[in-house]
Amino acid sequence: MSRWIEPVTLEGEHVKLVPLTVEHEAALASAAADGELWKLWYTSVPSPDTARAYIDAALDMRERLGAHPFAVIDAKSGDVVGSTRYFNVEAAHRRLEIGHTWYAKRVQRTALNTEAKLLLLGHAFEQLKAIAVEFRTHFMNHQSRAAIARLGAKQDGILRNHQIGKDGAYRDTVVFSIIESEWPAVRGHLKHRLDR
Repeated sequence: MSRWIEPVTLEGEHVKLVPLTVEHEAALASAAADGELWKLWYTSVPSPDTARAYIDAALDMRERLGAHPFAVIDAKSGDVVGSTRYFNVEAAHRRLEIGHTWYAKRVQRTALNTEAKLLLLGHAFEQLKAIAVEFRTHFMNHQSRAAIARLGAKQDGILRNHQIGKDGAYRDTVVFSIIESEWPAVRGHLKHRLDR
């Protein structure tokens, strides 16, 4: 079966994004343990003992829905420091979402994230010819909302009572996007941020 998004490795100076596999289980568990990220109630980061189930779910999304999960590797140390993915893929409309993104505490708010987004967006707009790339986050995840806005994405709106969390609480989801015509300016902005 031909897919719009084929497995790809994206590499920069600070980060390398490689297709996620079951071989990443121990490293992913270790990355999540840096900051005990699974304890943040508004995120879906795996705990060390659920890393395999997280990977299995991501690979199932790949097979059934055309998603592409990545392991995020710190290019300097070679350590796996998180995960991200292309998903909510609408090949017929050339749209996708970048999400399921999380990083070990030690690399949060570093050049690694900026470059990862530059690589992901560049591949989406320049190779896949996407017309829009979406980002979504929990309304209460103010750090994520600010980070998405810093990329140059624009807020499209808020989906009220969009999902039911594992604790039964309703989630309001904030939706952002970057469209094809905005990509050159966003690319320049991200490159400028990396140069600083």
